[in-house]
Amino acid sequence: MGEGSQHIGGPLTPTYVPQPTAPSASDATRLLCAGAYVDVGFREAVIDELYVHEERIAAPSLGIDATRVLAHALRARRVEFGWALVILLMWIAALPLTRGLALFYLPSFAMLVLAGWVRGAARRPSLFRRVVAWQLRWGGRALLVFVILLLLGIAAGGSGGLLGIEGAEPALAWFALALPLLMAWVVAAQGGQFAKALTGELSRARFPDLTADPAEQAEGERFHRLRRRIHVEQRARLVMYRAAAPFCGAGTPYAPWSLSVELRPREGAQPEPVDNTVILGHIVPLLEALRVPSPHGAPYRALAVRDRLRELEIDEVVFLPADGLPRRSQAPYAPEAFEEHRFRSVEEGGETRRHFLRVRVGGWDEEVVTTVFVRAHTQGGMLMLEVAPHVLRPVRQLYQYADRAAYRYRHNSHFGKAVWALGRVPASAVSALVTMWRASGVLWRIASGGHGKALADGPWASVRELGSDDEASLFQEMDVSRYLKSIQDRVAVGVRRALSEAGWQTEEFEQKIDLAIGTLSIGTVGALAIGNQNTVVSNTGGATATTAAHRSGGDHGST
Repeated sequence: MGEGSQHIGGPLTPTYVPQPTAPSASDATRLLCAGAYVDVGFREAVIDELYVHEERIAAPSLGIDATRVLAHALRARRVEFGWALVILLMWIAALPLTRGLALFYLPSFAMLVLAGWVRGAARRPSLFRRVVAWQLRWGGRALLVFVILLLLGIAAGGSGGLLGIEGAEPALAWFALALPLLMAWVVAAQGGQFAKALTGELSRARFPDLTADPAEQAEGERFHRLRRRIHVEQRARLVMYRAAAPFCGAGTPYAPWSLSVELRPREGAQPEPVDNTVILGHIVPLLEALRVPSPHGAPYRALAVRDRLRELEIDEVVFLPADGLPRRSQAPYAPEAFEEHRFRSVEEGGETRRHFLRVRVGGWDEEVVTTVFVRAHTQGGMLMLEVAPHVLRPVRQLYQYADRAAYRYRHNSHFGKAVWALGRVPASAVSALVTMWRASGVLWRIASGGHGKALADGPWASVRELGSDDEASLFQEMDVSRYLKSIQDRVAVGVRRALSEAGWQTEEFEQKIDLAIGTLSIGTVGALAIGNQNTVVSNTGGATATTAAHRSGGDHGST
């Protein structure tokens, strides 16, 4: 029975107290660190964004610590580079030692590698791909068996003259036969080191201890300098953005909407000015009340509630374009600078500098993050309300099962480990070359790219978004829907109360807010639209309520 559980017949002492996990110790961070070992593409994208392009400001990291992911990406690359160097040196040494006999493996290895490339990574590739891959795979295996038999014949004393191999010594053939076994040992050693990292410092038990993480102890002035910057940028309330992707880091837009209504005095009332501060003063307490469990008949039942809304986070953020900033280090992250930007942007209504209330719920151990950005502004007797929900979906399945795969590998039999390693020998040389090429490419881009003194730029990618899956489970989607409805309903109620208490009419707002958030009340408006990217014009006030349904497939440039 889990924490906070209780018997039907009586209470148990509640053990659940909302204690948000530090982003550096969250399970989402742990899984992304694991992704650096099992997904080369993700690893290289993280290094390119956060390490190579040092002129780019880090995207907001909601629920994770991007610096820790970067540390493990760099460590995984160093480890892989070391083993790749060993494999290449073995091939280089094997050629003169075997007088070229090692080259006999190349045609069969090439066919086996090509078979994997033709089949691809899809779960159900096309019939053509499967047939071609099958032919290449079995052709490569047959050719490999022939090469082994040939080398065994030479090792047994045959001259190999029929095949044009004159003067081949048995000792050289034995060494050539041992080469794949030595390669398999190297591959197994690398796999074992990665598996040890996944089941060791990246295990659920050890990961929260930041001081014991070997990746964090890595030396290098560049890494430590960038880590200090990212630590500040990813948590700052001043969001420096790139114009093409202002919400980079928040995830996929989830049906953002906006509306505008005419501010009309209520009959018999003397209206008072209503601005952003007044509106937020009504919204924030209602949102904070979502943290409080509903009455359950007994205090212990309320205290045992584990709803993630109890950990709801509310803060104010200001979006500021990075364009025009001379250096990344000159970004105005000082507290007094933020307060000045916040004060100026609250009622500014500007196009580039924008003030938002940010409401965030980190569900499923920060694997499903729901964020709602709220902006209210008054201009020319109109009230404009913008609500931009975003959702970060779970970390990729590959990363979630990485520790399981590593545990299975470490506890497999010696025979099973040998089969696994031998199956990866044909591709080991190609993989080593690719690894060396990528590493040299990073060094070349750092040395020649001029990023260190380039003009500051906003984020082009988010670590959290790079490692996110495209889908979530039904339970997770249901939670996202519940969080969004709860937050948006409280926002609507807060704005309505602000208008009502200030002496303004609320009927038009109520009609359009129902339409905008999809809670249409029968008989309140004269128009209804179903579908994506609809503009709905109500016949009650002449203003427009606009909804943009972007549940998926949004601007992928922000990821």
